[in-house]
Amino acid sequence: MNKRTSVFDGLIGNNTVLSSLMVISPVIMCGDTLKNAMAIIYAFSAITFISVIAGSFVPRKLPYAVRIIIYTIISSLVFIPVKFAAQQFFPQVINRIGIYFMLLAVNSLIIVQTEAKFYRMKRGKMIFSLIFYIFGFDAVILIVSFLRELIAHGTIYDRVVDIDTLISGFGLPFGGFIFLGLMCGLYRKIRSVSRHENTGGDSNVSDD
Repeated sequence: MNKRTSVFDGLIGNNTVLSSLMVISPVIMCGDTLKNAMAIIYAFSAITFISVIAGSFVPRKLPYAVRIIIYTIISSLVFIPVKFAAQQFFPQVINRIGIYFMLLAVNSLIIVQTEAKFYRMKRGKMIFSLIFYIFGFDAVILIVSFLRELIAHGTIYDRVVDIDTLISGFGLPFGGFIFLGLMCGLYRKIRSVSRHENTGGDSNVSDD
């Protein structure tokens, strides 16, 4: 049971954004429309997956600092063709996202979680775990972008929706902070309740 949980951990149990508060900048700054979300999802997923898999072949005998530098170089090289392809599919979106697109090449899953988590697993398990960590980020930015676009702009993927009240502030960075903060609070509350139910609460604890 624990092995299964560790593999799927990144999707719900230890979500990259909602639990670990990593890679939040693209969500807050760029996750205000579904078009932006799709471009970020493509870039984040491709860069992270390829970079982490390629980095797993770096010899562990090298000093830690050297390995981190190599991981960064690998992700930077992967970023080049990924951005070129993105410019073909999302030309206007990429220009709007700007520097936050580049920051995906040095996101926390590549720089931090590789050494702390992924490279301590067998390669097969590592790949499955990595996929669900990526899905965890993708799901969050997709949900956030959908709701922010709907509430702030009254559209879904640029198509106008009949909605009575708009809150334009949710389309701005400070609105992204507020919205993500509410999601994190709700996520952690649900997770704590779930854990409490799974452990049967404190009723079985000794009265001493």
